[in-house]
Amino acid sequence: MGEHDPFDRLAAAAAERAAAGLTRRLRPRSPDTVPGAVDLAGNDYLGFARHPAVTGAAAAAARRWGAGATGSRLVTGDTLLHRELEEELADFYGAEAALVFSSGYTANLGLVTAVAGGSAALVCDRGNHASLIDAARLAKAAGAQILLFDHGDTGAARAALAGCAREHRTLLSDTVFSVDGDLTDVAGLARACAADGAALLLDDAHGLGVVGEGGTGALSAAGLRGAPGVAAAVTLSKALGAQGGAVLGPRTLVRHLVETARTFVFDTGPSAPAAWSAPAALRLLRADPARPRRLRGTARRLSAELRAAGLAATVPDAAVVSVLAGSREEAVAWAERCRAAGVAVGCFRPPSVPDGRARLRLTARADLTGAQVDRALEAVVASRPRGAPSTGPVAGFR
Repeated sequence: MGEHDPFDRLAAAAAERAAAGLTRRLRPRSPDTVPGAVDLAGNDYLGFARHPAVTGAAAAAARRWGAGATGSRLVTGDTLLHRELEEELADFYGAEAALVFSSGYTANLGLVTAVAGGSAALVCDRGNHASLIDAARLAKAAGAQILLFDHGDTGAARAALAGCAREHRTLLSDTVFSVDGDLTDVAGLARACAADGAALLLDDAHGLGVVGEGGTGALSAAGLRGAPGVAAAVTLSKALGAQGGAVLGPRTLVRHLVETARTFVFDTGPSAPAAWSAPAALRLLRADPARPRRLRGTARRLSAELRAAGLAATVPDAAVVSVLAGSREEAVAWAERCRAAGVAVGCFRPPSVPDGRARLRLTARADLTGAQVDRALEAVVASRPRGAPSTGPVAGFR
């Protein structure tokens, strides 16, 4: 055998990423909250991940059912806890039925590929989350046709549907987009699909628990609870502070997914602690339906004060606020300075951002105090790079 190592090319690729400012590093966090630290990087929108009712439910489920699911849900991974979670999710969201997956990512992969098959056309927003993009790629490999429309452009989506010759057509879009936090025209997309006879599949990961009356999600906010021809995937790991994902829609769709969605059939089911902590979070949300409104108010305050300080910040439709940086390198350095000041923020760089413009990503939380918001604003503004773009109010960067 020769001495050539086939993995050497990976080291060369890593060097190229480093030269382009695209190195990524894991940052293990402590279980103990650092006094005074402010987290604007995670997605624990409602502050439920460490709530005693949620963690207590997870602990109780682990003691009774065990730490792991032990198999796929079709084998040994299904429990009464999963069934109750699905019933509560469907009732809260206004859907006929729900099906829980191991993550929001696998929920999107399973939903799209099982619905599309090889004969459908998928009409996709260019700004969709990576899970929808990967699902569309898998469907394309099986024979599906893929058509793209400009981000948030309902007219372009309607034109793409009208110009497609495939009999079965499905439109894919995020509701709240994860980079800039903008909410797409859900009602407009639904009207376009209804007029065309197409299905509408939405990723409401950043909408559940955040938008709509009492956090009931983007479909509810658009007046589409239980609407025919529409289904949504959600995650349980953001606003609900748990783990896993789910598809919400008609019973016929859920039955189809149970029998054909590969990421359901062949994947280990969510653990009992995850399956029981999510309903605990839902009950907390039902008991305090004003919590999402307070969350959105915090996001609006962050945006308004950052813009007042001269920074180019998005005007949020949900909980996410993005702030433009001058370059990838400046964005990384800016995020590091914020972290050193005790404020964790996200840092999004190409190719993770579809418009190629690096930015900080701030996620508001409902449990932030006024003093914590003050500290976060002070850290972001004081540590900004000299070349940071400045602008007035904007609805988004695209």
